[in-house]
Amino acid sequence: MQASTYLPYLAVVLNYALVATDFWHAANKTSASSKSLSLRWHSGFIALGLLIHGGLLYQDIFIGDLNLNIANTVSAVLWLTVLIYWIANFKHQLNSLQAFVLPPAALAVAAQAYSHNTHINAYASEPLFVAHIIIAMVAYSLFTFAALHALLMAMAERSLHQKNNLIKLPSFPPIMMMETLLFRIIGLGFVLLTFTLISGMLFSEQIFHQALKMNHKNIFAIISWLIYGGLLFGRLQYGWRGRTAIRWTLSGFVILLLAYVGTKFVLEVLLGR
Repeated sequence: MQASTYLPYLAVVLNYALVATDFWHAANKTSASSKSLSLRWHSGFIALGLLIHGGLLYQDIFIGDLNLNIANTVSAVLWLTVLIYWIANFKHQLNSLQAFVLPPAALAVAAQAYSHNTHINAYASEPLFVAHIIIAMVAYSLFTFAALHALLMAMAERSLHQKNNLIKLPSFPPIMMMETLLFRIIGLGFVLLTFTLISGMLFSEQIFHQALKMNHKNIFAIISWLIYGGLLFGRLQYGWRGRTAIRWTLSGFVILLLAYVGTKFVLEVLLGR
């Protein structure tokens, strides 16, 4: 790959990094007008980064054979996560979440640029498989957003109780609003994860004549589904909130991460398949 080919990836990495870095500087500014001016142009820069990032994903995944290697997949999930943040921020003023969303997205783009592995799926022409992959990626993106949002909630709670945080952020949305948004995101993600499991079973039945193969990926996915389902039930039945909601959200996300990214990492990176 020629050096010039890396330029669009570098542009996205620098874009996300620049916005995140400026946000850290804004956290230490005393002037409210200075903070407002910084945050005002962040949205435009993020939109530009999303546009270039999306084009790179289309090029690396869809041009030619469907290439869903681990770098492309993680980058696509984080692109969707940033997109969800960018849209949600218009209504809910989640500027502080930039500190959690943009750095991993920048790292994912860098990994995408230097990943030369190809993971071509033999079932890329199957409509049910494509639908399964799209639904799964959106579900994983929602849960990634929820996990990062839960970390922001944890920091907000510590700040509310006047405890020191390792990371200093300029402001937090109201806790009740953050909790409401968290459960809305988890609720939508749970519905899509349910459809992911169902579409996966239908596809497995169609191709392998076995609705559910009990491998590590499916076992972890089901455990994660149970955790998120239990959290939503606990919220509805017992009014779970605060630290309980944060712990369940992060636990479900870690298990979900093991289900897909962990499995792909072992197969592609450690075993070279």
